[in-house]
Amino acid sequence: MSTARIALANIPFPDNPDDAVARAEQAIADAGRAAADIVVFPECYVPGYRWPGRTVPPPDAAFLERAWTTVAAAARAARVAAVLGTERVDETGVKISTLVIDRDGTRLGFQDKVQLDPSEEGFYTPGTERHVFTVAPLTFGIAICHEGWRYPETVRYAAARGAQIVFHPHYHEAEPGGYRPATFGDPANTFHEKALLCRAAENTCYIASVNCAGEGSGTTSAVVRPDGTLMAYQPYGQAGLLVADLDLTAATRLLAMRWKPC
Repeated sequence: MSTARIALANIPFPDNPDDAVARAEQAIADAGRAAADIVVFPECYVPGYRWPGRTVPPPDAAFLERAWTTVAAAARAARVAAVLGTERVDETGVKISTLVIDRDGTRLGFQDKVQLDPSEEGFYTPGTERHVFTVAPLTFGIAICHEGWRYPETVRYAAARGAQIVFHPHYHEAEPGGYRPATFGDPANTFHEKALLCRAAENTCYIASVNCAGEGSGTTSAVVRPDGTLMAYQPYGQAGLLVADLDLTAATRLLAMRWKPC
């Protein structure tokens, strides 16, 4: 049986960009002590997601480069790969992105957010390409927040190209009057967590979704099996690593491979 151990960094929203880097370093070290193969962070964790009402400094390409170097060094020291929720600045503007880092600290590339939420379009620019990454023994794709909730194609793209799991970094904090669940997939809650079950079952692959730890958030971090059943979830608002051991032979990707485009 081929297995992989993943860790989801369900940690508090950072106080500032430097705090984000420090918290990421700590989570990577914790994941290394837990013998994880890979640790995954929430959407835009470094420098912090630009949520309405949140104060995050203007985009700073030089800061991001230093932050990525620091996080890569932490991954190398802990011998654990990382999927870092971040943003990046290029000639088209600011992109929501993830940086994939191998166990030896090598940068394997970025997956930008291609499908922006309408509320993000005034600040961020969309990416244009999708990718699949391999950190032995795991092959994976990444669908960021809105993409995984509302665009099933983003998950199928990766599963059809060999991904045994699709990571879903997102950011969702408590909203005034919003429902406060105590159990994953609560019928009284919004559709979001149920969508994760569908994404896994539709493609016969694992889904691992990671959010920040926030009091009253409507979603939490969770791992879903390839048959669409819940494997594990982090208690709402509770900071910590969610660690799960995956049987990669269960991720057959059968249904993704049977898809016939119209």
